Amino acid sequence: MKRQLILEDGTVFVGKGFGSEEVKEGEVVFNTGMTGYQEILSDPSYCGQIVTLTYPLIGNYGVNRDDFESIVPAVHGLIVKEAAVHPSNWRCEESIDELLKAKGIPGLEGIDTRKLTRLIRKHGALRGKLCNMDVNVESVVASLQDVLYTDQVATVSTKDPYHAPGRGHRIVLVDYGAKHGILQNLIHRDCDVVVVPYNATAEEVLRLRPDGIMLSNGPGNPVHVPEGIEMIQSLLGKVPIFGICLGHQLLSLACGATTSKLKFGHRGSNHPVKEIKTGKIDITSQNHGYTVDPESLKDTRLEMTHISVNDGTVEGVSHLDYPAFSVQYHPEASPGPEDSNHLFNEFIEMIEAHKSTKVKG
Repeated sequence: MKRQLILEDGTVFVGKGFGSEEVKEGEVVFNTGMTGYQEILSDPSYCGQIVTLTYPLIGNYGVNRDDFESIVPAVHGLIVKEAAVHPSNWRCEESIDELLKAKGIPGLEGIDTRKLTRLIRKHGALRGKLCNMDVNVESVVASLQDVLYTDQVATVSTKDPYHAPGRGHRIVLVDYGAKHGILQNLIHRDCDVVVVPYNATAEEVLRLRPDGIMLSNGPGNPVHVPEGIEMIQSLLGKVPIFGICLGHQLLSLACGATTSKLKFGHRGSNHPVKEIKTGKIDITSQNHGYTVDPESLKDTRLEMTHISVNDGTVEGVSHLDYPAFSVQYHPEASPGPEDSNHLFNEFIEMIEAHKSTKVKG
């Protein structure tokens, strides 16, 4: 069945619909990863977005039970050049078409994804709508220009705290749209993890007696999460903190820095990041549309620790006075390379050093 993508600038792409036949709109972005479409589709950070995959063939190894990053995907659509009809892999349990139908996610294939990607790179991320052929294009364009999403984090965050028991350090994971990969990395290190909602207060977090606090990834503009900024400000210096992606931006805002929207964001599994102190390069998995403004760090007690090789944006910060650090990329990968997975070990080491200092004190 023919379907179309209508962009806010009036551009129309006509292709073949697959997956759900629902009509959905969202910010149209692109991801450069060659694999990992299952993790991309289930990453809560894509809440409200329509994702274009630049690799031309998607779905060839199917979908399995283990590689989901959330139970209920929040992505609003998927655009590909070609969706594989007959996947082949020993772990395959269903096709990408079957997954999208089951989760109510519309897909569009057969369009010029290179043209769409170049359009986004030139003009920036554009709002769009996946819909049938019988709609009035001018009306859709007018409606898209009025769209503003501010509640993505509230949409994907857990509504109630829950416990993933372990025998090691007690970690409170603040869920702004956390990927399962973060939780898996903490569990792998024997951590006793309590996951709390995005709007948990500092008092509620401290009552859980945490040894460390993990600020998760998540969707949208960090300034739309004032609850998180206020909570972090109250916890700085009391408990070691490690932030990832949105968590990195919220930590920076809590320390007085500012953030701004990137033209078309960083989304893919192949982004080189340099550690400033050592010059070491990690190839990282990234998914973000906002960045910390480097000049704003001058008025804070944060120092930049990592920088993007591609465009010089801030990729990591560390607090000069308190045990707190964060990175803009995803050390848990899922999908992508695990070059930076050691950061979870550094978080554990920071917790142990903080405990040792308290005992000596």
